[in-house]
Formats: sequence, C-alpha cells, structure tokens
Amino acid sequence: MSEYPSTRLPLYAQVEDVLAERISSGALPVGAQLPSEEELIREFDVSRTTIRTTIQNLVRQGLIEIRRGRGTFVASPRIIQELTELTGFVEDMRFLGRTPTARVVSREVVAADHLVADRLAIAPGRPVVQIRRVRLSDGVPLSFDETYLPETLGRKVMTDDLATEPIFALLEERYDTPLIEAEYELEAAAAEPAIAMALKIPPGSPIFLIERTSYTLGHHPVDYERLHYRGDHIRFKTRLARRRALRA
Repeated sequence: MSEYPSTRLPLYAQVEDVLAERISSGALPVGAQLPSEEELIREFDVSRTTIRTTIQNLVRQGLIEIRRGRGTFVASPRIIQELTELTGFVEDMRFLGRTPTARVVSREVVAADHLVADRLAIAPGRPVVQIRRVRLSDGVPLSFDETYLPETLGRKVMTDDLATEPIFALLEERYDTPLIEAEYELEAAAAEPAIAMALKIPPGSPIFLIERTSYTLGHHPVDYERLHYRGDHIRFKTRLARRRALRA
C-alpha cells in the first residue's frame, strides 16, 4: 500500500476504499471483472487474507458479486423501490427506467391450502389458479412470483400472454376488476433450491419474501401473491408519519 495515502484505517479498509472509489467513478464499470486475488495482492502489496476480507465487505455492500467459476464482477446498483402505492412489477420497473420482462414457469388449477384459502376468503381445498413467473429487470432475474387467483377469474387470466401482459393490468383493463388496496407482509428469508435456481443465485441466499393480498371493491380479495425478491439487487423504502399522541 506504499503508493497510496497513509491512514490509520486497517489495510483491508484502505484497499476497500480504493476499489469502491474506482467503482463509483466508473473506472470499474458495472459488469467489469475485478483483477484476480493474485493481481490485487501484487498491486496493493498486502496479504491474501486482507484481499479476501476486502472482497467480502464489498460483496456485503452490494458493490460486487462473485460468480462461481467465473470471478468477481462489479454489480448493478441496487434498485430502490418505494412501498407507498399499490403498483405491479412492470409499473415499478418502468418508473425506474428499467425494462421489465417475464418468464412463465407454470400456470395451473390447484387446491387452495389453508394459507391461500385464508387470503382469498374461500374454503380450503377449493380450486384456485396458480401462476408462477420469474420477473426480470434489464434481463436480470429479480423476483420469483407465485400468484393465486379465484378460479373463475384465474381461468380467464391464465389464457393470456403472461410473459408480456401484467396481471394487474389484465384484471383492471380486461376483466373489469379494479384494484383498490392491498395488505403487505415482508420478511427476510433464505432462498429455497427451486427459487434460487430460478433467480440464478446460490441456495440459501438472502431474499425478501413479500406476501401481498390485493382487494377489489367491497374489500373483496382477488389476488394473493408470494413475491421472492433477490436481496442483493433491491432495497425497499417507505415513509412513515408520526402518530399524534392522545392526551388526557
């Protein structure tokens, strides 16, 4: 590190700062491959342990990603999605200037388990339509979506081109089912093998699991979804107002 300014920071933090600056300045653009461990060791004159600690920290920050068998690459900036309105994936990505696409994994009629039945306010075992899709942003798999619809409405939707037509738009514009509001539940989870494969991430990778139930007129549930978002590509943001305290 002799050619770099001396600081009181640990060596790994000094290397981290230099590489982070190269990424932010565009010297290392999105998609660029970082030098190998050996090259970084020689350039910065530090130990292998220092370089590995630096790489781990940059991965945690979302600045770089490790692709098995290929190397380490500069990652795309994380998408920041605001949870302030009821919007669909296509609307969200277009608002951010990204190109949304989808790959349909399956569409079928299944028996509603207790959770799906509860969300759609029907009896367990009743038939519902299940649609599973991988949603992509600029060609990168971002979310694995499971959508459940009441049978009558779902049978109509499952005949549409779900690779190009958003379900929200179909419900509102083609099937006269306005979406008024939704309930969200969001939690951290680990990607199960099938979901990890669909999202092209290692099994057990951190993901956001969102359960969303959307309602039409009369607070009638018409769409229940389980959305599995890659934790390394997205952040969620909302704005909260302070509840005024009740005073005696």
